[in-house]
Amino acid sequence: MLKIKNQRIFLSAFIQPLGQNNQADSKKELTKPKLDLLQPLRQWLDEIEIQNQKLAKFIAKLIPAQCPFERDIKLFGRKIGHIPPMCKLNPLYNELVYLRFRALCYLVDQCGEDIQSYC
Repeated sequence: MLKIKNQRIFLSAFIQPLGQNNQADSKKELTKPKLDLLQPLRQWLDEIEIQNQKLAKFIAKLIPAQCPFERDIKLFGRKIGHIPPMCKLNPLYNELVYLRFRALCYLVDQCGEDIQSYC
């Protein structure tokens, strides 16, 4: 027992005996690697090579630059609510955004096209 400013602190409350397993250790043992069913689709999207101007334009038009679901709700010119972007709930969001980025980079670097119309 330790005494600090007339308060008693029991060290045994903070220190676990060596013979017992920590809860964190037991949780690590119980967790199993998760099966990712979307991994083949993610890998396929990452491996798409953009070597065609028509394909790059199609991808840039197909995948939006911003989440189309995000909205501000206004009444009489005053903001009364906000609907947050729902795109990040998509499990393939990062791969699709990266695919769009690669398409735009192809259009700029290889084709010399202005991409402001896609933004």
